[in-house]
Amino acid sequence: MNAIPLSPKDFTTDQEVRWCPGCGDYAILKGVRSALAEIGRVPDEVVFISGIGCAARFPYYVASYGFHTIHGRAPAVATGVKLANPELDVWVVGGDGDFLSIGGNHLIHTFRRDVDLNLLLLNNEIYGLTKGQYSPTSPIGTRSPSTPGGSVEQPVNAARLALGAGASFVARSVDSMQDHLPGMLVRAHAHQGTSLVEILQNCIIYFDGAFGPLGEKATAADAGIRLVHGEPMLFGKEKDKGLIFEESEGAFRVVTVGTDHPVELLAVHDETNLTRAMALAGLGGDDEPTALGVLYQRPPDAERPGLSAVTPTPPMSREALSALLSRAA
Repeated sequence: MNAIPLSPKDFTTDQEVRWCPGCGDYAILKGVRSALAEIGRVPDEVVFISGIGCAARFPYYVASYGFHTIHGRAPAVATGVKLANPELDVWVVGGDGDFLSIGGNHLIHTFRRDVDLNLLLLNNEIYGLTKGQYSPTSPIGTRSPSTPGGSVEQPVNAARLALGAGASFVARSVDSMQDHLPGMLVRAHAHQGTSLVEILQNCIIYFDGAFGPLGEKATAADAGIRLVHGEPMLFGKEKDKGLIFEESEGAFRVVTVGTDHPVELLAVHDETNLTRAMALAGLGGDDEPTALGVLYQRPPDAERPGLSAVTPTPPMSREALSALLSRAA
């Protein structure tokens, strides 16, 4: 940890940021730089790995080590980087197409291995770089150059996919929520293992307003619920709505806080409860808030599986390697 306080400027490069004016990636970049400054690791102890897409330009815009890899393979490359140099803070940035389509298998197996990586999934529900094709997270009915009649496929729920694949930390935030996003990134970094932060990001050109009222300051409080571990699940601009958990159905239900449903009867968020995390990840339908915050974190006393639990093998000496090659010949 650096003894001298850092600022976001310490993670700012001299490169011109080349996203479309108004793109949500600008806000995400701001949040990332703020989080890095708060974490306090100096730039040469940090590396950003990306695949292909608008989000993949992150390594150019963060003053750290970086590697712009190929489509969908960033988690695999990042795993190699972390295993080769465990002292580095490794961040992996990808879009919904990059991570969930061509990179879907790499993402799943990254969660299984649970190497200490920080994954940022910038989800705008569209392919922006290639001019607006529908993506794995596009809602049914999305019209695009590749689906002029409207997409018919069920969209992927990124948080549920991660939880089902064994992710040990899953959080969600929104690009414009600068009072929320940096904190989620700091929490993800503090987690020992693979963390995923899904960031709902607005593509102003090809899918503007994809997240509806959640992306508008005036309506965000009613459209989303900010989860805090150990606190009742309250939301709404007037804090007059809440969630209760129906055990028989394994699902949350929205209620109006009042005589019939006092605050004391609302569900209390437990970020170590996997069953409830799956239910929270699925919220966001009609009259339901989208769950924001840490949906799930592996309990501190739980066994940590995957490559993270394996003691690294010391590097082989040159003499031993030569002897091994001689025997093989």
